[in-house]
Formats: sequence, C-alpha cells, structure tokens
Amino acid sequence: MPNNAQRREQAKRKLERQITRRVERDKRRRVVAVISTAVVVLLVAGGVYFLATYDFGSDTTDTAASSSAAPQSDKPASIPTELHAAIKRPTPLAPQVSCEYAAEGESAKPGAKAPENGQVSSEGTVAATLGTSIGDLKLTLDRSLAPCTVNSFVSLVKQGYFNDTTCHRLTTQGIQVLQCGDPTGTGTGGPGYKFNDEVFPEITYGRGVLAMANSGPNTNGSQFFIVYGDASSLPASYTVFGTVDADGLKLVDEVANAGTDSGAGDGKPNTPVDIKTATTA
Repeated sequence: MPNNAQRREQAKRKLERQITRRVERDKRRRVVAVISTAVVVLLVAGGVYFLATYDFGSDTTDTAASSSAAPQSDKPASIPTELHAAIKRPTPLAPQVSCEYAAEGESAKPGAKAPENGQVSSEGTVAATLGTSIGDLKLTLDRSLAPCTVNSFVSLVKQGYFNDTTCHRLTTQGIQVLQCGDPTGTGTGGPGYKFNDEVFPEITYGRGVLAMANSGPNTNGSQFFIVYGDASSLPASYTVFGTVDADGLKLVDEVANAGTDSGAGDGKPNTPVDIKTATTA
C-alpha cells in the first residue's frame, strides 16, 4: 500500500498529465480556428472576385469592363468605317458674326498672337492640311458651323503655331478620338487666349468630325480632336468646326490599332503623330 509521499507523487504526476493534455487540446483548437478563418477568408475573397469579374451580359467581350487578371490590349474592339452625317446648324448664322478672343495665360509657343476681335464671315469653307509623321491629314474647315473657331484656327496655322507639335492624346475605348494642338505635348498648353463655344443642342460626334477640346464652357484655345470612330457618348459641349478626309482617317485608324502607352485606352499614341507643318489653301 502506497504511503502518503507516494500518493502525493502519484497525484502530482496525474495533475501534470492533465495539464499537458489540456495545453495540447487548447493548441489543437487554436490551429483549427486559424485554418477555419483562413478558409472563410479565401472563400469570401473568391466570391468577391467572381462577382467583380464575371460578365453577366452577352457573349460579346467588353474590354472596358474585363478582368484585371487577364489584361486586355487597348486596341479598339472595332472602328466604324461609315462617315458621320454632315452637321448643320438648325438655324443659319448671319453672314457676319462678332468674335472676341480674351487673353488667357501665356502662349505655349512664344510669339503666338490672338486674332483681332470683330466681325468675321460665317460663309464658305477653308481647306487645310496637317503634314504629319503618318501622312497628310486633309481638313475642311466650315465657317457656317463655327466662324470664330475657324478664324482662330486659320490664324494659328498662318503663324506656324501647330508646326513641330505632337498629338498628345489617343482614346480607343469609350470614345475614339485623337487630340492635338498643344505645343507642350502635355494637354495643358494653349495659345494665350480663349474664346466662346459655338455649339448647339443638335451637335453629335462621329467618324470624320473635327472639334475643339476644352476644359469647361467657353475655354476654347488651340487644342482640337479628330473623331476617327465612335464618340456618340459625348455631350454637345465641344465646338465642331470641320471634317477630316477619309484617307486621313484610315491613317489615324492605324495609329489607334497600335494602342496607347497607358495600355488602358487613353494615353499617348504608341505610334507618334507629329505635326510637321500645317497649311491652308
């Protein structure tokens, strides 16, 4: 029969075994809890990713909304080939209109001057050519749409303002346009003056349209854009002042199909479009 000392020793060992088992049991519980939490997190993350990337629409690929897990080229999904219908004012302007060109900062190209304020013709067209690194882009400037804009553009051409500049922005998704007219190539440069919009609610934008870029109402300067494809989502807030010929648009198509430096459908064109000379007939 064990004596008291032996019984105490047995009780002590039993207690130690119980403590050891309890510690091991608690450790297993913690490990299981951590693993379970990790599994739940992965399942939730996977569910969120699925909802964010799955296309619930038609089988047609939407590159603008595609998953970032599978990067898409910013080459246009398609470019319409049909020229936009001719744009006309619902009510013709008077034969002469008054134009005002207000000072606005400094010119992006030293020496550029604003046209004189006053009356200009709203009749007839002006032929212009942009001699670029991709070939000639032939423009038809329409005074009946935007006489003050045409007057400004012709003035800048005659001053050599557009010579040796680059088209700094290309968009291939959402809208399809090539933007030019900033000698700094940054999208922030202008001629040192601004003038009012010449818009009307019936304006729409499509392949072949030539329009002014702006930074808000009545902030027109020197930057303009060529619509080579779809731009139907644009509001009637950008002054249309002419058209681009079909052969020139095909050259722009090639630039668009080469994409942009951003890879996201809006950036500098991978194929540079440098305006070497701009002339009017």
